[in-house]
Amino acid sequence: MTAQELYSQFVDLLQKEDKGKAVQLVLEKLESGELDILTLYSEILTPAQNGLVCWQDDSLCIWREHVRTSIVRTVLECCYPYVVKEIPKYRVANGEKVIIGCPSEEYHEIGARMVADYFTLLGFHVTFVGANTPQSEIMNAIAHVKPKIVGISVSNFYNLVAAGKIVGSLARIRKEEDLDFRIVVGGNAFRLNPKAHENIGADAVLQTFGDLKRYAGEVLQR
Repeated sequence: MTAQELYSQFVDLLQKEDKGKAVQLVLEKLESGELDILTLYSEILTPAQNGLVCWQDDSLCIWREHVRTSIVRTVLECCYPYVVKEIPKYRVANGEKVIIGCPSEEYHEIGARMVADYFTLLGFHVTFVGANTPQSEIMNAIAHVKPKIVGISVSNFYNLVAAGKIVGSLARIRKEEDLDFRIVVGGNAFRLNPKAHENIGADAVLQTFGDLKRYAGEVLQR
């Protein structure tokens, strides 16, 4: 079965809101070796999730998006053992630390969760703080974890302002306290606004596993 065929089957199950069969389909393909994590995330889950986002105040669309997003989230949780299993294929780090999160009022966390798993595949120790995280809590996490990379994910264009405030605070603290971490951003809001990461002062925008792997290699060589 090709990735496109599997994508079509998965989307059909999402539309039917059949969580059990959606999870079963993915796990069976991972277990048989017909599917790997990168193909699942990049060619199936990401396009499926992007197709769920409601950009207008459509109540029917919104609750269905929530139901289907919960199915994708369950799939991700169930797949984590396979993420860990595939680390030897992609490892470039040796437990260096990464923090991934979303700013206040950003509730779309699926993309951020996938990015967290990408960093796990690369051998990083990942702290995923999730959606709707106040700036103060992100700062507290940085003080405690002392990461090499801090990633901020934004799907909703309107949350770019909040992301900019976080990035500005991170850059100021990094300079004042002479800390050694990089600030990266990603998500649909940055994909649709190619210059946004530069405007808010992030060090890089990362959207794909290839982007992450290349950038991680650069950071680790510094």
